[in-house]
Amino acid sequence: MEPLAPAAPRGPVPIPPQRASKNANSVNSGINPPRPSTAPPNHNNAVLTNQTNTAAAQSLASDFGFEENFNRTLKVEEKKNHQNRRVASREPPPVPPLPPRKASFTPSHPPPPPPVPKDRVSSLQATDNSFINSTKPDSFVSGFSRVDRPPSWCESPTSNSMRQAFMSSQAGQREYLIKQRLGKKESEYVDIETFKLFTGTWNVNGQSPDSSLEPWLCCDAEPPDIYALGFQELDLSTEAFFYMDSSKEQLWVEAVERSLHPKAKYKRVRIIRLVGMMLVVLVKSAHETHIKEVAAEHVGTGIMGKMGNKGGVAVRFVFHNTSICIVNSHLAAHVEDFERRNQDYKDICARMTFHLLDHPPLTIVKHDVVVWLGDLNYRLFMYDAAEVKQHLAKNELKKLQECDQLNIQRQTKRAFTDFLEGEINFIPTYKFDPKTDRWDSSGKCRVPAWCDRILWRGNNVEQLKYRSHMELQTSDHKPVSSVFNVGVKVVNQERHKKVFEEIVRVMDRMENDFLPSVTLSRREFTFENVKFRQLQKERFLITNDGQVPCHFAFIPKLNDSQYCKSWLRAEPSDGFLEPNETLEIYLEVYVSKDSVTLLNSGEDTIEDILVLHLDRGKDYFITISGNYLPSCFGTSLETLCRMKKPIREIPITKLIDLGEDSYMEKERMRVNFLMVDSASTEDKPLKIPKEMWILVNHLFTKSCDQEDLFQTPGLQEELQNIIDCLDTSIPDSVSGCNHSVAEVLLIFLEALPEPVMCYELYQRCLDCSNDSRLCKQLISQLPRAHRNVFRYLMAFLKELLKHSHNNNLTASLIATLFASLLIRPPPNLARRQTPHDRQKAIDFILGFLMAADEE
Repeated sequence: MEPLAPAAPRGPVPIPPQRASKNANSVNSGINPPRPSTAPPNHNNAVLTNQTNTAAAQSLASDFGFEENFNRTLKVEEKKNHQNRRVASREPPPVPPLPPRKASFTPSHPPPPPPVPKDRVSSLQATDNSFINSTKPDSFVSGFSRVDRPPSWCESPTSNSMRQAFMSSQAGQREYLIKQRLGKKESEYVDIETFKLFTGTWNVNGQSPDSSLEPWLCCDAEPPDIYALGFQELDLSTEAFFYMDSSKEQLWVEAVERSLHPKAKYKRVRIIRLVGMMLVVLVKSAHETHIKEVAAEHVGTGIMGKMGNKGGVAVRFVFHNTSICIVNSHLAAHVEDFERRNQDYKDICARMTFHLLDHPPLTIVKHDVVVWLGDLNYRLFMYDAAEVKQHLAKNELKKLQECDQLNIQRQTKRAFTDFLEGEINFIPTYKFDPKTDRWDSSGKCRVPAWCDRILWRGNNVEQLKYRSHMELQTSDHKPVSSVFNVGVKVVNQERHKKVFEEIVRVMDRMENDFLPSVTLSRREFTFENVKFRQLQKERFLITNDGQVPCHFAFIPKLNDSQYCKSWLRAEPSDGFLEPNETLEIYLEVYVSKDSVTLLNSGEDTIEDILVLHLDRGKDYFITISGNYLPSCFGTSLETLCRMKKPIREIPITKLIDLGEDSYMEKERMRVNFLMVDSASTEDKPLKIPKEMWILVNHLFTKSCDQEDLFQTPGLQEELQNIIDCLDTSIPDSVSGCNHSVAEVLLIFLEALPEPVMCYELYQRCLDCSNDSRLCKQLISQLPRAHRNVFRYLMAFLKELLKHSHNNNLTASLIATLFASLLIRPPPNLARRQTPHDRQKAIDFILGFLMAADEE
């Protein structure tokens, strides 16, 4: 988990005098501050709580100079309350751009000078793509990745650099072209042979295995050739949610391997885990040598698109000559949130990308066979459990399936449109009383539903069985399995050799006679009104108008390490074209937290030149231009405190001046920690940014009892509307559900160019994390804006913990989440941050959350 930016107690809340004693394990205790009352809420209590919150919020507003705004807010509060109960539809979120790939060639002709060369920073996140027989499963930290874009969109520096080395040599380029042509003539040298694939999914509800898995994995007479098994909710602990290790992982892997079919021996292909989602792929030992090009990826779709409590993990590989991709996902919960499930599916499809040495990036759908399994969490559009159970008693499964949310989403083409699912002849697999076959008898009395599903797409796939396994009672879900006959392309070596030799002869002849050539349909592109986190796309066509196949790639300009700036991406960034073949290339502009600060300050602009290089041919230059609309996101706290108007109403020259003034003020604060009262009211900066007050005030007054606050993602359309609103106005209220407002607050903190706990104090934060007195001294030494924001946020978070019986928050969860935002290591130390360092940062925040309020 990577660090981001901080929060503080409300009003001029003094830092508590006492710090609860704690050790390294204190963060995992889940202890919350004592609450005034534990009585269940009723209507009168709710009114009283509302009045108390309002009074406290009004005091907060007055303390920080927002009393007038607060009074206006109260007038519209009731009118807006209903918004927090609705679920708006989400469009697919903007796909963040890939970090530009490096390349070892240089342009054959120097490009025209770029508009204005700017320094920029580009971040790459490594992805482990080890191959077969890995003895150690992949496990991933569930927290925030350092890069604003999803990790799976980042090319692996290791595999990418290997690919560059491969492609930079003439021999490598020739081998690549031969491989491409062989792929297009595949039908001439392969035969289709049938193999058996066993797939299974089980939500184990955080339980450990307590019985043999043979009733699930070994219920057929003949052994399968491949096993692909997906688990969800493998581990529900805080450690699994935020850290790499889970003791349950090895327990379940061993339970699987003990229960495989006794008539065959199996080898691991790959194991990957993201928090509670685990995917285990095994193959018969006899087929081991025919498995190649193995890769694994993960996508978190939890809050900010990164938290891994929901999302997907996938393993892809080539078996003989057929590419297979297995996806295991756990989508959003709750009956009414089917739109969130649709969005999770789209997010996984858009962001799950595999990177291999001699391939362009591969998405899920770029495989011959795809199997998608997991706890997809789609429920029934029937809300009476008794009625559903009556239909089940009469075995009226088809009638219930007419109300199945997944079936309806597929029919209306909102999700899983191109996937197939077999006929369901088993009763719903959710929800049972654990260790029994009884439907849920808890107070919530969940409506039975087919949450656990297995779907597929591809040619030469026949489903043989689709069933549940009622014998296993470990969890509140029942496991599901599906067995397929898959037609696999097996190479005939003799025919392959003939095709290969013919391709080489033709290439030898043509390379001596012709040079490659392409035409581009456009070479100039303008992106207007580019905004933070809003994707813009343009496209052009590249056509091979020469006589020979050609390979193209975007390459860096002289003295550059990347082919484009960090806010730009070309997709695909390289490729292969046969004569007369045309390919569509998209240019995507997306301003993330990594590029927003330089654009806000005017140090960077939406201007770039791309160099499209042809192997053995010339270079083509593509011009990118546009204008950027500044955002309060990615702007320093000091600058925001000096802005009395929305950022879009302030000229860029004034923004630059404000930034310089903020730097000077920060320098003065090193010497004088007290605010100078001699300044005129007009020149006096705000105590905290107005944007932060608007967000926190909304959450403080309306969201303290919101279930799963800061754990459920917002809606993409609402996130963008809130960001636009803060950039263009000073709203009386925020339009959007509570989860969207909470996520925008996290995005705001994550995008700060310098975290709330300044980089220069990072090491001191860690060193004093267990000393109450030193921690308070350190806060007093922060620049004024940072100090006020920290105290304001801590007060707000402590108030949330008083409502933990409703919002499901714990001190450990809040401390872990906000420590990653508020206490970030300096960029030069980021890669060296250890789990012990992260724990110290968590302890620092936890101490303030657990300390008693000062009068």
